[in-house]
Amino acid sequence: MVEASSGAVATWESLFRAQVSVLRQLGREFPSGEISFNEYDVLFNLSRQDGQRLRIRDLSRHLLLTQPSVSRMVDRLVAKGLVRKESDPGDGRGTFVCLTEAGYSLYRRVAVVHAKSIERHLGAALTRDELAALRTLTERIRESVRETGS
Repeated sequence: MVEASSGAVATWESLFRAQVSVLRQLGREFPSGEISFNEYDVLFNLSRQDGQRLRIRDLSRHLLLTQPSVSRMVDRLVAKGLVRKESDPGDGRGTFVCLTEAGYSLYRRVAVVHAKSIERHLGAALTRDELAALRTLTERIRESVRETGS
């Protein structure tokens, strides 16, 4: 086994295992009767954007799915009336994915239940100060490995 003098490998392993454990539990508790966890992630990401819309390629960068998978998921969400597609007026080849009122309403209902689950597991394990410190650290990690658009 390769040992890292900085402890980066052991820290990564611990962070990764914690994430897997929490995600599995959140997945078990997720209110999936109306929407899947991945579909929720699309609605969540759209809800956080100005105008509640993103170009499909930009949406893909926020998700853990390949571009073709995102396109198929968006088509399913369009069929359910939760998002709509709009042509990018500045680039005829581009397509925006836009959150509909129905999509936002569903997102909000599911988010309340999902947030309670997150609070139950993370909030119970860490103090407010620890949560803030963890958020700062994980944001620093994300910034250090920011994708370059590929």
